[in-house]
Amino acid sequence: MSHDTLQDLGALIASGGIEVVDCSGTLGPSTPILQLPEDFAKNTPKVEIHKISEYDADGPFFAWNWLKLGEHSGTHFDAPHHWITGKDHADGYTDTLDVNRLVAPVNVIDCTAECAADPDFLLTADLVKEWEAEHGEIGTGEWVVMRSDWDKRASDEAAFLNADETGPHSPGPTPDCIEYLLSKGIVGWGSQCIGTDAGQAGGMEPPFPAHNLLHRDNCFGLASLANLDRLPPKGAILIAAPLKIERGTGSPIRALALVPKAEVQG
Repeated sequence: MSHDTLQDLGALIASGGIEVVDCSGTLGPSTPILQLPEDFAKNTPKVEIHKISEYDADGPFFAWNWLKLGEHSGTHFDAPHHWITGKDHADGYTDTLDVNRLVAPVNVIDCTAECAADPDFLLTADLVKEWEAEHGEIGTGEWVVMRSDWDKRASDEAAFLNADETGPHSPGPTPDCIEYLLSKGIVGWGSQCIGTDAGQAGGMEPPFPAHNLLHRDNCFGLASLANLDRLPPKGAILIAAPLKIERGTGSPIRALALVPKAEVQG
């Protein structure tokens, strides 16, 4: 790639020819947080924002806060070390991963109609192949994200988590879907739901296939993404960079997509 290519990209962003779409939800006290079953002793706490000063006696010239939050709060990144299958990857932490993999083309698979009809909708390998037949093949080193428009529920934690006595109900991938995507050489998989797996994925084989299989292969997960309705099926670049937390298993992120102006949806 020539120096001129990056200059052209910068000029397009500056001129508005490429729009930067925010694919993150707001992180705050009302952000929905995944809750583990009662037989687990600990859970991620709700996000807390504590004021240090705001142009007052505690700091007359400056405003700043301190935060209390989990690695997997809000729109977030799952590093391979998050799951037992990825525990042996030396570069599987947020501070050791290859940052070159974090910026990549993104394939957006629209499942909104199916998810509206069935909150337990599952994306299969065959359905991905049908999508590829229409939009083009998924390439090596690319992101794949499932558009469900689940982010429209984010202002209501109960609706977002969507749980009853049988557990949570939200869409996600089947094991064969993730295995197929991994065979294509993807860098990672993303969802607009609370996690990368379907709500009922604990009953699959293997259980929680997005976590189990992605992290086994040193790939990444993205959860609670937003505004995927503004991205085209292909043609955007997704930037999903976690904080460089020492031995971090994940991190809240500001996920950003670069989209040619003519391709921005909505």
